[in-house]
Amino acid sequence: MTSLSGFEDFVQLLIEGLQAAGVEYLIGGAIAAWAWGEPRATQDVDMVVNIPIEAIGKLSRELEKRDMLVPPEVILDTILEERADLPISPIHISSGFKADLYPIRTSDELRQSAFERRRLVDFGPPFGEVFIHSPEDLILYKLLYFSISQQPKHSRDIAAILRAMKDRLDYPYIEHWVNRLGHQAIWEELSESVE
Repeated sequence: MTSLSGFEDFVQLLIEGLQAAGVEYLIGGAIAAWAWGEPRATQDVDMVVNIPIEAIGKLSRELEKRDMLVPPEVILDTILEERADLPISPIHISSGFKADLYPIRTSDELRQSAFERRRLVDFGPPFGEVFIHSPEDLILYKLLYFSISQQPKHSRDIAAILRAMKDRLDYPYIEHWVNRLGHQAIWEELSESVE
């Protein structure tokens, strides 16, 4: 049984498992917001993963070595599911920490674009260098989640990124996807509230 001293250990353990299986990743959610906006507490990790079919068995074994049980058939079924955006959700047996791993699907152009634009950022100890969402893609995903849930944490994260990165963002890229996603009104309201 792998003993963890905290959430950061879980994230490191998960990244080690992905790397050992040859699975590329990027971290999103609150952890990515630490780099582009402002830190806030979180006890879960959201990732985008590119899992080649031939790596499924190895990924399942590497996660199991780290006390996260995800059978290969669950990974495969989730990757092949095109009707809903379901994650693979490894849970660490002894600590209960959980991750949501969102596989890249051929039908999801935004996620493919975000993965191509991922950034390698050095958080320092304990994470070191990890791949995360670009600030623009993090804004887009926070916008999507806000449109679904209306949870204020997403609008706060967007506002923090806009304040911190205002002159360094690729606004044409954001606006291209905002228009494609049909979220112009929400984007205008959130972005104007920061000005």
